[in-house]
Amino acid sequence: MADNLFSQRSATAAGDIVACCVEYDGSGYSGWQSQSGVATVQDSLENALSRVANQPLRVHCAGRTDTGVHAAAQWIHFVAPCERGSGAWVRGGNANLPGDIRLLHAATVATDFHARHSALARHYRYIIANTPVASALYRDRATWIREPLDAPRMHEAAQVLVGEQDFSAFRAASCQSRTAMRCVHRVSVRRSGPLVAIDISANAFLHHMVRNIAGTLVAVGSGRHNVAWVGSLLRDRDRTRAAATAGPQGLYLTGVTYPERFALPQDPAQDRPLLLHA
Repeated sequence: MADNLFSQRSATAAGDIVACCVEYDGSGYSGWQSQSGVATVQDSLENALSRVANQPLRVHCAGRTDTGVHAAAQWIHFVAPCERGSGAWVRGGNANLPGDIRLLHAATVATDFHARHSALARHYRYIIANTPVASALYRDRATWIREPLDAPRMHEAAQVLVGEQDFSAFRAASCQSRTAMRCVHRVSVRRSGPLVAIDISANAFLHHMVRNIAGTLVAVGSGRHNVAWVGSLLRDRDRTRAAATAGPQGLYLTGVTYPERFALPQDPAQDRPLLLHA
């Protein structure tokens, strides 16, 4: 993240596009998207920022996270309904947000910026607590797997996922995307003590794609399947052959990459410790 948590630019005028970086613990929320009768991250942000603006506003995000999923660097944008300093959006927003959601950065951006449609890549981390006994401290912040995992074996198996290809074997049945074609830029698996982290970057992701990949790599790391199995799943494009979907609590949106002309901080969370909020 930039040295300062928020931009020191001049006040945003009514009609300006404001981009914000947001961090949240998704444990207490029914996902990102606004829904009636349940707590969501979008509703919390809109309520807080509307209080700063003294009028309603609508926010748009880079990626809609599911129930229980976290973000270290989610990006949003909104149309400023009034004049406010960039720092005022951060300080005022945080003063009205619960402690498990925080605005980290705000800046005015070009009028053609869109948090979702302008993104070049999204970056996720899936964290596994690989311990004999479920950890009380990691309970909502990592997925617990009791059986020992071979991280180098998982890393080797994951390399077949890199490139532009059909990820039908790793999409949820409820996925509404018109195509299963996605381009994975990089994927790695590494261990630090009891924690195993899967980092994956792609131009975009299908519904449950990262969690389905995580579940499949766990099956390889535990020895239930060989390294070549992941490639066979890709070729067959059959979701029913792949492993079960891994739980949501281990998943973090760690960053979003945008064109340089928008001058936004790029992908700051991937260099943090494996457990991002530790």
